[in-house]
Amino acid sequence: MIIGVPKEIKLQEHRIGLTPESTKKLTSEGHEVLIESNGGFEAGFTNLDYKAAGGKIIEKAEEIFKSAELIVKVKEPQMNEVEMIRENQIIYTYLHLAAAKNLTKGLIKTKSI
Repeated sequence: MIIGVPKEIKLQEHRIGLTPESTKKLTSEGHEVLIESNGGFEAGFTNLDYKAAGGKIIEKAEEIFKSAELIVKVKEPQMNEVEMIRENQIIYTYLHLAAAKNLTKGLIKTKSI
């Protein structure tokens, strides 16, 4: 499976969906892991950390959303990310949809999983 990890863009969010350690585990099981360049920087992880773990560094989030079968995030997708989500693409993240009507409608329209 191709697993994509875009940089979190929500204001004041500095975490990342996968650590280098979890990336290493996934790549050792035969998965391809795409990490957005400097996506883990604010969490204390470098591009070199992810490369050493078998991850591939991708320059733009758009490339990750286009290529990945599974997107791993920490926070809910922002509206510009929702526009990149494809039908049947798996989105693995925490969703806080009760107060986010537009986000809910946008995610439903994507027909993602």
